[in-house]
Amino acid sequence: MRVTPLYLASLVPLAIGLGGAIAFYEEALPSTMNPLFARTMVDRRAHELVFDRLYYRSAVTSEIKSRLVESATPLEGGRKIKLTMKQGIKWHDGQAVTADDVCFTVDAMLDPGTPSLMAQAYREVIASCESNKKEATITFQKVYYNPTERLGFPVLPKHVFGGTTAITPDNEFSVRPIGTGPMKGSKGRREVKFTAFPNVHHTPRIDVMQLAEAGDPLVSVRTLLNGGVQGVVSVAPPLRGEVAASDDVALKSYDLRSWWFAAVNTAHGALSDVRVRQALNLTLDREELRRLTMGYDPEDIQQPCQFISGPFVPSSPYYNRSVPIRSRSDLARAKALMTEAGGSLEGGSWTVNGEPLVLKIGMAAPLDQDARDLLNQLGNQLQSGGFQRQVHKVSADEWNNKVVTGKDTEYDLLIGKWSFGVVEDVAPYFETRTGGKGTLNIFNYSNPEVDRLMAAYDSAKTDTEAQDAYHELHAFVAEDLPYLFLWKLDTKSAWRMEIKGNTITPYFYFTEFDGWTAAAGTSSSISNE
Repeated sequence: MRVTPLYLASLVPLAIGLGGAIAFYEEALPSTMNPLFARTMVDRRAHELVFDRLYYRSAVTSEIKSRLVESATPLEGGRKIKLTMKQGIKWHDGQAVTADDVCFTVDAMLDPGTPSLMAQAYREVIASCESNKKEATITFQKVYYNPTERLGFPVLPKHVFGGTTAITPDNEFSVRPIGTGPMKGSKGRREVKFTAFPNVHHTPRIDVMQLAEAGDPLVSVRTLLNGGVQGVVSVAPPLRGEVAASDDVALKSYDLRSWWFAAVNTAHGALSDVRVRQALNLTLDREELRRLTMGYDPEDIQQPCQFISGPFVPSSPYYNRSVPIRSRSDLARAKALMTEAGGSLEGGSWTVNGEPLVLKIGMAAPLDQDARDLLNQLGNQLQSGGFQRQVHKVSADEWNNKVVTGKDTEYDLLIGKWSFGVVEDVAPYFETRTGGKGTLNIFNYSNPEVDRLMAAYDSAKTDTEAQDAYHELHAFVAEDLPYLFLWKLDTKSAWRMEIKGNTITPYFYFTEFDGWTAAAGTSSSISNE
């Protein structure tokens, strides 16, 4: 159910000041409050308020830090790391945090009875954990040159689960979690409420936050401009000019490192031929797609959309700039490739080996807010190039439960986006889905060369080695095309000017929430009209 401004009117009026209360719009409600089962960026942003990750990257200094660990000592040449915990930190229920909680979290992720995608990824990294009350010793599957960067998981309370390490997503904890973050969280049917929890390592200066699901993007922005809410996490590109023109609201960059794609079912009929995939890629006119779906202004010197040629954003050290960007279509070359692949253009539509080529195309429905009508426009371009198509919007639930788990294989193309933090590990999207790997591999793509390059990245001992592996990967998948790479779209948030110190952390958003304040003497209420 979408939450409208009229619903928000039923919330208590908000009086803002130091220690006040604020409301903001998110793209949706979190699907869970248990970080082990996070599937969406909304989930991850909400969890950042309630939990501490064992290690995180500072948005201010870019250093790897921990609010829970006092010191870290490498052992056995880096195969192990001993963590000495800070003392005096409390869980939201008042219990003390100990090293046992760290090892409980590790054990829960390693337990095959915990059906978590995040846990599957950590099973490839961590072998075991041993603890006493003050120290936890984590053993890795192998030596890493950047071990603390591999320990970015949220820590869970052992006592809440009674020591049971097989954790299920339907646990009460998924609605009313216990964490160590700056805010306690409680999820209702129509909102998530966060309340401040001062601690040894956190000093939140806003008492209450209310998260509600945005409805129509225009209505959300107008509610913000009128003071009905204090923030909108994601402002659609066509509405940013109106927000920027306001003296009461500030547009703020949110570095999600997101790239948009059309994933290709490389095991499906004619799409198993790389020439057909390349023909699809050449049929797309990305310049025209951008103009039609995002109101592209060629005079804008800060373009929200940049075309990409591979699975990294252009600012990434892993982006291979030697791979050319394909912004315009080349229908003549596409036709030649289809003919080489055994295609025949009959009545304006392609057949391959005598069979009509009809593409079933889906798109994650929430993307329509940022790129209006992208699904139809992309389908129209392919239709004009001779590829018959059927288009479908995919609900958020279906995307999270079927698409990313590799179970929606009846589609030929699926339009979506992936988002990354500072560490851009693309292995879950490209590796062969086996043994806990490839956990987000949409169409279960499998290629031995890709797996080799992923292993080279994973075993890299220097940044240069890691970059070399990913540069090769970029070049390879730009030719093999398990994805048709579209663009990187900047994400902009908007917050009213009375919200100060609101540093937005790449990917996780609220990591530096302790610095957020609401200006004293400012008040806001939501109209009941």
